[in-house]
Amino acid sequence: MTIEQKGLLQPPGEGTSYWFAQDLYTFKAVGEETGQAYALCEVVIAAQGGGAPPHRHSRENESFYIQEGELEFNLDGQIIIATPGTFLHSPKGQLHQFTNKTSLPAKILVWVTPSGFEKFIAEAGKPANQVISVPPLSPTDLEKILATAPKYGIEIIPPPAELIS
Repeated sequence: MTIEQKGLLQPPGEGTSYWFAQDLYTFKAVGEETGQAYALCEVVIAAQGGGAPPHRHSRENESFYIQEGELEFNLDGQIIIATPGTFLHSPKGQLHQFTNKTSLPAKILVWVTPSGFEKFIAEAGKPANQVISVPPLSPTDLEKILATAPKYGIEIIPPPAELIS
C-alpha cells in the first residue's frame, strides 16, 4: 500500500492559534496534515506563571524544544531549568509540568506524537483571532479545561484555588 502525502509549509507567523490559559499556541502541523502521526505547535509562555499545571497524557508523547527564555520543568519530580537549545521528552503516562517563573515570555516548540492534542487545545482554548490580548484564566476557563481534558486522555492536577483569577 502506498500513502501519498503532500508537503507542508507554514511561514513564520502563520498557523492556527489559540489562547490556552495565559499562553498562545500556534499549530504549525496538525494530525490531518501528518497522517495523524504528530502535531507541532509553537507556544509563547506568559511571563510570571505561564505554563502548564501538573498533568499526564494517556495517549501521546510530548516533546519540548526551548527556543527563547527559561522554563522550569518538573518531570516525575525531577526539576530541570530549561534554557534555549534544551530538548525534553515526556513519554505518555509521565507526570510533567512547566512554568515560566521569569519576567519575560518564553517560546517553545511542542511536538506531540501521535496527533490529537491539537483538538484538545482547540476545544478548551479560545481562538486567537477572537482575542487580542492575553485573557486571564477565569474559574469558568479552568472548569472548561478540566472538563475537556479526560475526553482527550489528559489528567490535569488543578492549581490551588488562590492561583486562579
